[in-house]
Amino acid sequence: MLSLVCSPTAAIPARRRPVAPCCSTMREAEASPSATEKLRGLRDAKRVVLVRHGQSTWNEEGRIQGSSDYSMLTSKGESQAETSRQMLLSDTFDVCFTSPLIRSKRTAEIIWDSRQEEMLPDSDLREIDLYSFQGLLKHEGKERYGSNFLQWQKDAPNFNIDGHYPVRELWDRARNCWNRILAHEGKSVLVVAHNAVNQALVATALGLGTEYFRILLQSNCGVSVIDFTPQVQGGTPNICLNRLNQTPYTPVASGTSGGRKAQKRIILVCQGATQNSGSEFGLGGMGYEALNMLGIIQSQKTAELLLDMNVNCIVSSPRVPAIDTATAISEVQAAADCLGADCVPRYVELKQLFDLEVEPIFQQARKKAMAYQSGWLSCFDQSVLKELCTKSVTAWQALLKELSSESEAENNLVVVGHPAILTGLLCQCLHLSMDWMPSFHLDAGSVSVIDFPDGPAGRGVVRCTNYTAHLGRWSIPITRSTVDDEAF
Repeated sequence: MLSLVCSPTAAIPARRRPVAPCCSTMREAEASPSATEKLRGLRDAKRVVLVRHGQSTWNEEGRIQGSSDYSMLTSKGESQAETSRQMLLSDTFDVCFTSPLIRSKRTAEIIWDSRQEEMLPDSDLREIDLYSFQGLLKHEGKERYGSNFLQWQKDAPNFNIDGHYPVRELWDRARNCWNRILAHEGKSVLVVAHNAVNQALVATALGLGTEYFRILLQSNCGVSVIDFTPQVQGGTPNICLNRLNQTPYTPVASGTSGGRKAQKRIILVCQGATQNSGSEFGLGGMGYEALNMLGIIQSQKTAELLLDMNVNCIVSSPRVPAIDTATAISEVQAAADCLGADCVPRYVELKQLFDLEVEPIFQQARKKAMAYQSGWLSCFDQSVLKELCTKSVTAWQALLKELSSESEAENNLVVVGHPAILTGLLCQCLHLSMDWMPSFHLDAGSVSVIDFPDGPAGRGVVRCTNYTAHLGRWSIPITRSTVDDEAF
């Protein structure tokens, strides 16, 4: 069994309200004010769907685009936009906000198709302004600007060019965009823009600062969904990232993270559905109940999604639904190379990690919810948060140690568990206190991918969260991409 003991360091204040420190080993994010703080008293729930434009000619050439308007969609970009149109075909939107730049506007036109609702261009949705860098190939940027270009790659939030701080300016623009997007009367909003600006929109909605630039990926035509729910007593609305970067192609295809090759990767897999999944207390998947038929199908679909990956190790919670999901993935991986009678099955190590176990934490919450005849979220108090935080800290450190221990240069570690603990692991990766947990949503059978371009000791880059296309939602068969188009 995996185990790790973490020693305490400094305490962490919460994001939105004062709480008792719950995890002394977790660093706090350098949070910025939420983009929606001025919109207190939001009356109706809103869902905002963000889409990045398809591949452009300058993406293909590797040029730095910035807010220049000289590139347009390639044939691949047009195809990606058409796939996004099909992905969103059954969704109803009240309005579409779009960047005025050609590559984004054309993507929006393809997705919007014959819809009659209005399209609103917004200049603040243009891509990040990169001034003298715009139009340069990457090697030209290195040759002409040297250390300045290196700072853009390594320390973008403090990058200064031509007297400007582009990332800081971008965050300001994103906050302004949210004020207009959320002030619109529409309850379902489509936003079509760019890589950097969509990153900034996601981050500012959650209240995250410029240090999250290049941490929340946005691939060509990747879809991110943010839900805004008004509070009963008014005040700042609750904000939840329903999914991040649902791409037109599989998220586990080989590629880059922020322009860098990621040799190490953690894939978070939510266990499949059980008999009590979706119960009134939201604690499905607890105890020793097995997967139901839907859960079995979900585990098989997830196993197929990971088929083309060389999975080195699968770590799961010791509970039955997680073990069953992990076993399904393992069996498919073991058979992946068996195309003939003399094949040698691929060896995949299966491990259980008790720090991924959340049943004891929720037992008291369940009893309290039943006693007060209320949903379990009302009992998600600081004692529950503290225990979840403690487990997620220890589990995250154990997983990073496991990722580091593998001798192979390329290492893919699959982690299977209940959505609650996997949400905690996402918070650990992003250096967020557990007060951020309600800001993320994970479905049964979903997949979230974290890349480590600088190795396990470096900062994790979130490629996607709550990916569900393999389960049938937004699933369109297309040619798999093998490279990300990261140039801004």
